[in-house]
Amino acid sequence: MIAEIGQYVLIAALVLAGVQAIVPLWGAARGEAGLMAVGDRTAIAQAVALLIAFAALTHGFVTSDFSLSVVFQNSHSLKPMLYKVSGVWGNHEGSMLLWVLVLALFSAAVALYGRNLPPTLKARVLSIQAMIGFAFLAFIIFTSNPFARLTPAPLDGAGLNPLLQDPGLAFHPPLLYLGYVGFSMAFSFAIAALIEGRVDAAWGRWVRPWTLAAWTFLTGGIALGSWWAYYELGWGGWWFWDPVENASFMPWLFGTALLHSSIVVEKRDALKSWTILLAILTFSMSLLGTFLVRSGVLTSVHAFATDPERGVFILAILAITIGGALTLFAVRAPGMKGGGLFAPVSREGALIANNMLLTLAAATVLLGTLYPLILEALSGGESRVSVGPPFFNATFGPIMVPLVLLVAVGPLMAWKRGNLRTASRKLIPAAVAAILAIAATFLAVPDGPGLAPFAMGLAAWLGAGTIAEWGGRIKLFSSAPTVSLRRLSGQPRSASGMTLAHLGLAVMIVGITGSSAWRTELVTTLSPGQTVEGAGYAVTLESVTEGRGPNYSFERATLLIREDGKLVTTMLTERRFFPVANQTTTEAGIRTTLLSDLYGVIGERGRTPETANAWTVRFFVNPLVPWIWFGALLMSLGGFLSLSDRRHRVGAPRRAANAPPANPPSQPIPAPAE
Repeated sequence: MIAEIGQYVLIAALVLAGVQAIVPLWGAARGEAGLMAVGDRTAIAQAVALLIAFAALTHGFVTSDFSLSVVFQNSHSLKPMLYKVSGVWGNHEGSMLLWVLVLALFSAAVALYGRNLPPTLKARVLSIQAMIGFAFLAFIIFTSNPFARLTPAPLDGAGLNPLLQDPGLAFHPPLLYLGYVGFSMAFSFAIAALIEGRVDAAWGRWVRPWTLAAWTFLTGGIALGSWWAYYELGWGGWWFWDPVENASFMPWLFGTALLHSSIVVEKRDALKSWTILLAILTFSMSLLGTFLVRSGVLTSVHAFATDPERGVFILAILAITIGGALTLFAVRAPGMKGGGLFAPVSREGALIANNMLLTLAAATVLLGTLYPLILEALSGGESRVSVGPPFFNATFGPIMVPLVLLVAVGPLMAWKRGNLRTASRKLIPAAVAAILAIAATFLAVPDGPGLAPFAMGLAAWLGAGTIAEWGGRIKLFSSAPTVSLRRLSGQPRSASGMTLAHLGLAVMIVGITGSSAWRTELVTTLSPGQTVEGAGYAVTLESVTEGRGPNYSFERATLLIREDGKLVTTMLTERRFFPVANQTTTEAGIRTTLLSDLYGVIGERGRTPETANAWTVRFFVNPLVPWIWFGALLMSLGGFLSLSDRRHRVGAPRRAANAPPANPPSQPIPAPAE
């Protein structure tokens, strides 16, 4: 009965999305407040309906209702409760339901908290959101119904993919969806602005917090997925340029450009058309990622759908949404008035260069991701190529160098017309820090890769430059301490969040450089009691024991790690076998410090009589790798700190009681209150 309720409210959500897509848009065109207000009520009702549907599906997984096809295929009665819950979105049907739920929650947030938005703009934004929701709800109901029944009901389920049975994967997809589905808000604001034919500083103020929220969640989701891959897959790495990894990284790159571009719209009423285009491209990358993962064109732990019908349906949504948005942009963008003028050497100029480099980086990732698929499609499957880390390292890395240099320079430039000489003087400490970092790295690791010291210098440049800019804002060392403290307490949270995010990027560069340049690996075969030396350590396989977990059996190895004869750590690593899925996974043993990770993995047991009592053992030393996730955490915290700035919660001034209910189409959008 509960599943049937979920089915009914899912259909009701489709109907509500259809009403929300048409009525408010018609009301905005006619200037009728009553019709525009329908958008608020239907957005909230749709979110409630989808919450009920999601709760109904969750109930099916928690109670192991195997009469539901999706529960049978992705759960098992012996599965721990955490993974029964995460199994709700650990499959195609459930993850798509989560997708539309997040979309509806963002719409409801606009309905509830967008009271100060101009009614016509708000109505159009909610209508665009509903159009996207209607398309994906139709996709779910007609091709991916999560409430499809099995008759008779099986006694038990097939189980969730063992690789997804991990706490990191329990939280990674919701964060990721809050990110790239959240970019739908920027898209809807952009399309609504194109329909109205107006983009101004007020629009930049309104769109920026939604972009910032999506960017922050996506940053956290990508970092959590990278961390999961690091400790769960047993290969000792944290990023492989997998197409599905790229599917979430591309909207992050475009979203970062959009975030910076919207600042120029808000502050200087410039870059309007470009910002609109970025909003379209950012969400387009989110839709492209959805297509890649759900269409079956990729083989990955993330790729749930293999039905061509689903792929064609999503491809149609992708073509209509992106094609329609770009067509509208081509028609309306040329009529937009330009904003304020500025010199090439200015903060606007630095942000434009930032945008160009980020867009180029995203285009590089897009090319490397799609080229093998396009070539295979054009050749009918006869030509297959693999584009892996060598391509991305050779193309993406060089683009990041000037970008990081600019990140330190841009905040020091004045709006409209900057002074490069003044900014250069402020960056003297950053240049000194970079030179010292390069020299120290050469001395500490003289036989490492030649470019690694320069990468460490780049991180020092960014970190010191960011601190110098922050110190200048509070007049650190140039005024009395009481003055600096007073200025510090009065700093906008958005400025402090920017500082924290830029510092996080510097920390990440340190971690990426260390783990890539100086990583060492030892691969050997050991029997219990044997020791091998390598990577600067002595590794002893002390014992291997067998046991059973909740829904798996395991072999657990105990590794003793010694350095210069002294015991550094005792490491436990497991090889797990899930009989229901007939699949094996690896649990790495990791000893982490601020400076490095020691990483051990037990592999397969020997299959010959001579190696029957021996196991493959892999041991890694990953210098500075914890800095990657610490840096990502700082970036996310910076995003949340910026999001808490009061100015992001202030929209247009409240209207008087006797004010007209809607803006006539000929009137400009009022600027937000300071």
